[in-house]
Amino acid sequence: MQSKISISNLNFHYGKEQALHDITLEIPERQVVAFIGPSGCGKSTFLRTLNRMNDTIPIAKVDGTVLIDGNDIYAPNTDVVALRRKVGMVFQKSNPFPKSIFENVAYGIRINQMYENKANLEQKVEKALRDSALWNEVKDRLNTSAFGLSGGQQQRLCIARALAVQPEVILMDEPASALDPIATQKIEELIVELKKQYTIVIVTHNMQQAARVSDRTAFFMLGKLVEYNATQKMFTNPDEKLTEDYITGRFG
Repeated sequence: MQSKISISNLNFHYGKEQALHDITLEIPERQVVAFIGPSGCGKSTFLRTLNRMNDTIPIAKVDGTVLIDGNDIYAPNTDVVALRRKVGMVFQKSNPFPKSIFENVAYGIRINQMYENKANLEQKVEKALRDSALWNEVKDRLNTSAFGLSGGQQQRLCIARALAVQPEVILMDEPASALDPIATQKIEELIVELKKQYTIVIVTHNMQQAARVSDRTAFFMLGKLVEYNATQKMFTNPDEKLTEDYITGRFG
């Protein structure tokens, strides 16, 4: 199976404190990979190394290799803006801009000059809203404030905003942790649908969610990758005793 992202011997430090130790794994194209593990185990830090979001932290230091489509994203000549367009991010807490629903989605298309005219911009906004399963709920109120949407709708709007700039990879950091069960189910159904077009990496503290949506699961503990396996195997017959103890609720 073709790898979209190859990570080898990745170490990450916050100042003197090492947060990730020698992580090596392959993320296949157009699959969902879930990162699980107890709080503070490094899974969100690792997720953020995949589009260099940690660059914003002055004391952060990375060594090792992250290749996306064979290109080293930490190479000195990397265009970080282009990288983040290719590798979109959806955060734990929905963070719509204080603008209309339409302008939230149009924002990235405008700043990246990815449209020819007004009609083309409208088409692209509609496509992103359809792809995020939100269009039918908002098509009659596109010019109203994004803050008028429910929490689950706001999170799907943030997904639409990420999709609008035509990424190839979508990183999701606990995208449903603040949502009620019905909104969570919609996000999960959306993730399964989106993997037809995108490679998706999701951090979740919800083991059942990882089991439902992912093809492969990585289990982290104290900044180390304990096990990385097909999700079904991981949840039924893991290779590592530590994985089994975590999944069965003995700790964490």
